[in-house]
Amino acid sequence: MKVLILGGDGYLGWPTAMKLSSDGHNILVVDNYSRRKIASDRNLPTLISVPNLQQRVVTWKAKTGREILVRIGDVQEYEFILDLFHEYGPDAVIHFAEQPSAPYSMAGYLEARYTLTNNLLTTLNVSHAVKQTNPEVHIVKLGTMGEYGTPNIDIEEGYLDIEHNGRKDRFLYPRKGGSLYHTTKIQDTDLLYFYSGVWGLRVTDLMQGPVYGMFTKEMEYQPSLATNFSYDEIFGTVLNRFVVQAAIGRPLAVYGSGTQKRGFLNIVDTLECIAIALRNPPRPGEMSILNQFTEVFSILDLAHLVKQSGDDLKLNVEIVNIPNPRVEKEDHYYNPRTTRFRELGLEPHLLDQEVLSEMLEHVLRYKDNVVPEIVSPKTSWN
Repeated sequence: MKVLILGGDGYLGWPTAMKLSSDGHNILVVDNYSRRKIASDRNLPTLISVPNLQQRVVTWKAKTGREILVRIGDVQEYEFILDLFHEYGPDAVIHFAEQPSAPYSMAGYLEARYTLTNNLLTTLNVSHAVKQTNPEVHIVKLGTMGEYGTPNIDIEEGYLDIEHNGRKDRFLYPRKGGSLYHTTKIQDTDLLYFYSGVWGLRVTDLMQGPVYGMFTKEMEYQPSLATNFSYDEIFGTVLNRFVVQAAIGRPLAVYGSGTQKRGFLNIVDTLECIAIALRNPPRPGEMSILNQFTEVFSILDLAHLVKQSGDDLKLNVEIVNIPNPRVEKEDHYYNPRTTRFRELGLEPHLLDQEVLSEMLEHVLRYKDNVVPEIVSPKTSWN
């Protein structure tokens, strides 16, 4: 297929491009480098410095003989994205082109405004560009399990069947975002659900849990093909932060009690889920929602797993509980369902000591690059 990847410079966007290219698809990646700019403005370096897209695609072609096309531009600009659809004629579009950080969205008014306008405008523009050029194009949008919040009932995959006063109906599962970022992802889902119904678009919405890891088969540990592994409080996911804290001798900072539960997955499984979604497009007018995670852990569970791996490497890892900068339930019921991906062939890469040891050993090789001050939380929800 011809696949358009929006946000192709990101932690997940670039590995997705390599994965789908190696699977034989023709790939065009788009980015405006906004995440790099935010990180640069706030002095939030990644573990290793990664080349830009133009440099990485040259390395990829030299390694594989396969070409990945690059366009630099802003998906908020409708004429830009519309021209891309006309020129490239994609069969599918993968929408990563959003501000991805909950803490960033809560840092202040300007950050909130950027998150709101970027995330909703990009989704609106993609919807209209597909409708304008080819309604058969399959839209794959990266959502988040955080859209559901932590309800006191089981979390289904996207929809909930309701019986009320003797009548039945099917609704989008009730959602409650824990940050402005999560709220914009809810609104993304609403937009795509609306447009799939009125225009007959094909949409897959992936409710993804927090991702961890730094390696994929396509990278083969080459820094020139690496993704941007972040460990700061803005862009670093919790397990990635814990691994860096362990490597540099800092205590693992657990927010609050650490009993908050979430569904996690390895970056390798993220790529496979996207490939599976592309192979299984919904019918016209249908929005397929799949819960994308492989295991549920509490934050404290993860801390103890990292401590075990760190202690095996003689790192003497400590765990500390710090005041929770977020407004969230810490003790809660959490039973999310994830069956569709297993039915479609996903074979998960589960979190074990081998995975954690590999991550720790890699971070230790680059630990002199780490800026310790950026790991600790500075952004408070209220």
